[in-house]
Parts: sequence; C-alpha cells; structure tokens
Amino acid sequence: MTLVKARELIAIQLRFGSGYNRNAVRLTLGAVHREHGQPAMDELIRSLELDQAFDLKPGTDFSGVGRQIKSTKTRLRGERYV
Repeated sequence: MTLVKARELIAIQLRFGSGYNRNAVRLTLGAVHREHGQPAMDELIRSLELDQAFDLKPGTDFSGVGRQIKSTKTRLRGERYV
C-alpha cells in the first residue's frame, strides 16, 4: 500500500469516526508500519491528527493488528477441527 492510498483510506474513516472506523484506521496503520516502517506511520498519525480523533499515539506498534495467529489445532484429511 502506498502512503498516498493509506492517507486516502484514513481520511475516509475520519469522516465517520466510530469505533469500527478506529479499527479500520489501526489496520491501515499496521499495513503502513509493515511496508514503510515506524517513522512513516508516525508521520501519518501526526499529520492526520489521529491522536485527537481516535486516541492513536505516535510510537505505538500497530504492525500486528489484523494478522492471524496460527492455530494450534490441525486439520487432517478433511476432518473437522477438534
């Protein structure tokens, strides 16, 4: 995701301002952090004033937001998860 696209997506979420939109912003910031690093993410937070809108602070690590944790359950030959 480019920084321009991330900025556009976050701007849309800012217009609505609910808790669901806060989570969408956190997901976008996580993608920015993984692809562009902490400084780029912190700059987005500052420039879009996300600390005021959603209480998201620069320096917070959002890189793990939305990533699936591998389950310890295994699936064998079409069997259901136990």
